[in-house]
Amino acid sequence: MVKQLILGIDGGATKTDWTLAETGRGGLRILESGRLGPGRMQLLESGALKALLAVLPCQAGRVGLFLAGCATEPDRRKLERLARSLWPQAGIRVGSDRQSGFAAAFGDGDGIAVIAGTGSAVTGRNASNEDGAGGWGHLLGDSGGGYDLAIRALRRVLFDFDTERRMTPLGRDFLRALGLNTLRELTVWAQTAQKDDLARLTPLLFEHASEVTEILREGAEALARLAAAVCRRLGFQRPPARLMGGVFLNQPLYGRLFAEALRKDYPSSRVEVCKISASHGAVFLASETWETARGEPEARAESTLHLATTEQPNPRSWGLDELMSRELVSLFVREERLVEEALGDSVDALARAVELVTETLGHDGRLFYVGAGTSGRLGVLDASEMPPTFGVSPAMVQAIMAGGASAIQASVEGVEDDPSAGALAIRERGVTRSDVVCGITASGRTPFVQGALRAARAIGARTILLTCNPNRKRGELKADVEVDMPTGPELITGSTRLKAGTATKVALNILSSCAMIRLGRVDGNSMICLQPTNEKLRARAARIVAERLEIPESEAKNRLECANWDIRKALFNPEQGGNATTSRLTRSIGGL
Repeated sequence: MVKQLILGIDGGATKTDWTLAETGRGGLRILESGRLGPGRMQLLESGALKALLAVLPCQAGRVGLFLAGCATEPDRRKLERLARSLWPQAGIRVGSDRQSGFAAAFGDGDGIAVIAGTGSAVTGRNASNEDGAGGWGHLLGDSGGGYDLAIRALRRVLFDFDTERRMTPLGRDFLRALGLNTLRELTVWAQTAQKDDLARLTPLLFEHASEVTEILREGAEALARLAAAVCRRLGFQRPPARLMGGVFLNQPLYGRLFAEALRKDYPSSRVEVCKISASHGAVFLASETWETARGEPEARAESTLHLATTEQPNPRSWGLDELMSRELVSLFVREERLVEEALGDSVDALARAVELVTETLGHDGRLFYVGAGTSGRLGVLDASEMPPTFGVSPAMVQAIMAGGASAIQASVEGVEDDPSAGALAIRERGVTRSDVVCGITASGRTPFVQGALRAARAIGARTILLTCNPNRKRGELKADVEVDMPTGPELITGSTRLKAGTATKVALNILSSCAMIRLGRVDGNSMICLQPTNEKLRARAARIVAERLEIPESEAKNRLECANWDIRKALFNPEQGGNATTSRLTRSIGGL
């Protein structure tokens, strides 16, 4: 039997799962799986869907592409044309994510598939007869899905506050999760939030289940009524029901509530959670054979994390849990000395990185930080500090965080493990050969960062790799400049937010600050491009002008007000008798 590669893709409002399988004498064998961003049908017209799918394996002989929103024959024709443009030699089968979900649950058998993810839907089949319910979208339907539960809980929080002037525990957690301070800010956020943004709040409801028991129960009962209606129309007496989607998969309570509600109409119903990815169902539909291996994908070659220096046990921290508070603090302080040593060993590499960034930014290029987890958050932090500190455009230094904005405040499971997601982010963010991409990964092997750097190099962009693992395999990832800071094992094994995180933060400070100094955004040691956006910064700006021009702070403040709080104009304004003399400052002002 000739082996053939089959690619199955299941796209929804929140994520796109894909699976690459191989046919053989033993049936289908899963080779690789991954996850990308939202892949709903509505993205087709903008070209975003093609960009999303372009990073997937291109050598498949059969492709099954099943997306949310693919509901009509014109939809299917459009989707098939897109698939053929990406896989011109492959056999193509397209359709709705409801089809791939049902195939994952039952193959070519009979039953009721109930999906509760961002949205919701029920699909059934019995003796070749098919029927469905729900799936009308978040504005008119999707009862019991993640969006529906979250929006109802948000309304409840606001209603409770309006009627009782009481902030509930769930309301406080909503604010914390979104990084907001007040309910007014929450309402402003909700005006522009996408449905998947709201659906991501759903896990908080289950953490406060006692507060929103009624909402959870009503959502499960609504889905059960839809499922019961489909069962009646298809003539089921003892319906097998398989539960799918993130809400059912991650929240056992919701599955129990659904089962209780369905058994009121069908006491003999068999309800279980389907843990097979819908992308496996897409593989089945593309292959028309239900012999897919139901295991996990084979281990990838990158799974060498345990070999990284940052993952080794630290001999100085044996018995850490037995130390008193002062002993712990002293040990942590002593350990931080290794950060300074690691940075000292990396001076030459960091200097080369500074030269590369300076050259890039000086020729209108941009700097992109790419990372996951702690490394990604440090990149976000450094990028966000550039506009207020050095007065540059937010576009000059940007951060690409695995999992997007939601991963900044909370862990997003699995997002760092997919190199194709990193490659897609590079394309979507418009990285060009004029830019520089700095990959940040303590271990030097994070797949998301690997994919991003490879994609950047393919585009022709310059690259920097920042790690804390000099023992990494050099062939796994290459960059124009590689900075490997030997911080050694962490006191808490594998917790790279400690020494590795400190060293990374300092290295990023050095990289961006030195580049800005070289570009004339600092004069002497003064932040002459500071954006005085609050009282503290306005006072700092006044001190800078007063010290540089040797005038009272009150006069410096007047000069700044006349210059619209632009420090450089206040320092070098002939009409006001400015006496800034340095050539670097003059050049900086000339660039206004």
